[in-house]
Amino acid sequence: MKTRVLQRYKDGDRMNHWFIALMFVLAGLSGLAFFHPSLFFLSNLFGGGPWTRILHPFMGVLMALGFLGLFFKLWRDNLVTDADREWKKHAGRMLKGDKAGMPPVGKYNYGQKVVFWAMAVSLVVLLVTGLMFWRPWFAPFFPIDLLRVAVLLHAVAAMVLVAATIMHVYAAIWVKGTVRAMTRGTVTEGWARMNHPLWHDEMTKGR
Repeated sequence: MKTRVLQRYKDGDRMNHWFIALMFVLAGLSGLAFFHPSLFFLSNLFGGGPWTRILHPFMGVLMALGFLGLFFKLWRDNLVTDADREWKKHAGRMLKGDKAGMPPVGKYNYGQKVVFWAMAVSLVVLLVTGLMFWRPWFAPFFPIDLLRVAVLLHAVAAMVLVAATIMHVYAAIWVKGTVRAMTRGTVTEGWARMNHPLWHDEMTKGR
């Protein structure tokens, strides 16, 4: 019997997702090269210190622009609802493997929504602060004390983004069948019924 599937993401959305992932890795590695002297060896991946300093902000901007495309498509689906708050109360059950006892959710659950907004806010902070000390284009317009604050906020936002991404990847691997959504664009009806029953009902008209 052929497994019935549902489309979760269009091809364009998946390509954008993997583009963002690539820019995240490249921007992250190049940023780490300047985070601490012991990590400066990472600059060799980009042709040395000067090239790393030149390329890092461009890769960061491209990552933010890619995420902006996803944001406008997904933000409504990631608004927290009463159903999400109820799901949050029972999150401990899911961590114990009791998915059957979880309240029904739509396309995304509360945890996924928190990760989405953490990524969105951290990227905004990274973009704004990064532009502020991007030499020689913008840095001369800001006082040194403000630039120091911007550098600190940039580092904090980067750590938040890395933490959110680790949670995102871990959850995708932990929940069997999730990675398929971003590699094939589809999920099985069984996966949708178990993990996102309200979305399943919406997509299948309750059949």
